[in-house]
Amino acid sequence: MNACNTDKNLNVEVYETSVNGNKLKKITEFSKSESKTEIRVLPEQEFQTITGFGGSFTESSAYLLNKLSKENRTKILKAYFSEEGANYTLTRTHISSCDFSLNNYTYAPVADDMSLENFSIKEDKDDLIPMIKDAMEISKDGFNIIASPWSAPPWMKDNNAYVGGKLLPKYNDSFALFFSKYLEAYKAEGINIWGITPVNEPHGNGDNWESMHFSPEEETNFVQHHLGPLLEKNGFDHVNILGYDQNRDGLKEWVDVMYKDEAASKYFDGTAIHWYESTYEVYPEALQYAHNKAPNKYLIETEGCIDSEVPKWQDDAWYWKKEATDWGYDWREPEKKYLHPKYAPVNRYARDIIGCLNNWVDGWVDWNMVLDTQGGPNWFENWCVAPVIVKPETNEVYFTPIYYTLAHFSKYIRPGAKRIGFTHTDKELMVTAAKNLDNTIAVVVFNQGEKKKSFSLSLGDTMVDISINPQAIQTIVIPINK
Repeated sequence: MNACNTDKNLNVEVYETSVNGNKLKKITEFSKSESKTEIRVLPEQEFQTITGFGGSFTESSAYLLNKLSKENRTKILKAYFSEEGANYTLTRTHISSCDFSLNNYTYAPVADDMSLENFSIKEDKDDLIPMIKDAMEISKDGFNIIASPWSAPPWMKDNNAYVGGKLLPKYNDSFALFFSKYLEAYKAEGINIWGITPVNEPHGNGDNWESMHFSPEEETNFVQHHLGPLLEKNGFDHVNILGYDQNRDGLKEWVDVMYKDEAASKYFDGTAIHWYESTYEVYPEALQYAHNKAPNKYLIETEGCIDSEVPKWQDDAWYWKKEATDWGYDWREPEKKYLHPKYAPVNRYARDIIGCLNNWVDGWVDWNMVLDTQGGPNWFENWCVAPVIVKPETNEVYFTPIYYTLAHFSKYIRPGAKRIGFTHTDKELMVTAAKNLDNTIAVVVFNQGEKKKSFSLSLGDTMVDISINPQAIQTIVIPINK
């Protein structure tokens, strides 16, 4: 059945990515079904405003791009940032080094340089900054950048090391200045940073790579009395400060402190979260609690990826199979192993983004945009998967199914969109919906089962019959402004 075959039908455009090889393919013919299942879109029910979707600029990704031909480098950046591509609108980068850097470095290497006279971003000028600038040139609508340090300069910490340790209170003002100097240096390069987090993963990462520990009280104190006031004084009060920046299971403890009262919450513009506590469980109660605690502030997923895996090269099927693990499959304590099953990479992304959107999250940022066939480079050998994998030695590029999965959201749900209500009768399908500023409605449907599904999609008194392949994600665009 043609989805647009009569004026009585709801007019839609359907794009599908599936295990059978569809990659954002426009679908116009649908098999007939006796099924009575229905998805009804309810645009009068409005929820959060969407900030955006995208991925992260890392030194590893930027370094790999510079090892490719100019043609392939441009191809990848256009795939991420052009209107024809995924059209990313929300991104992240690291302040000083992280595990996806070629080595440890800090912009402030001189010990006890309290006023940071020796501050320099020269380490970023070969790879990272050129990648960001080239993406800016390609992006028509532009994109926002969230920047996070994995650690303060080691000399500011109680262990004088990149890995682990805590910020010494006597360096609170110097670390706040570190952010201001960073924002100023990037601004001088023509790059305006939209948001920052005080530190990536304040609980630490098992003391494996760059990290620094903050308790909720310590970070709130740092933001309230040092970082927030200094950025305000130096003209960076428009830069959004997002607290926490780690797994969702810790949300309640953190937002209770961050948003304890008006004084504590004044400089926090929102909360940043990751998915590594479990890439299977969305933690809806924690997300709802965080939203209710601060309903007018951002709630953004700032990092997620398929970790503890070497990516599979030119093997689309692997990304749809329950072969992938995450860190917890091997390393988690026995009583929490259930949070880390073997689970298909595409399913992780589709389920998590839909689950996040349906529980007040307004932005979702993937980790590395580009990695090599080893899942690096990574100085700690913490191998992970990216949506685009490259072989620099042979100048080859592989767009994995994860790339297309992310594009189902980033390309069709734009900043400023409102997530809207819906009902659906087939609970085996996962659904979310949003209304864009141009009045188009995007409905994302995920069928993780192994059977084709059929449903009617209705808006008001119009409807259309649609079928979705097994193991498939669809974005259904309703151009109601036409």
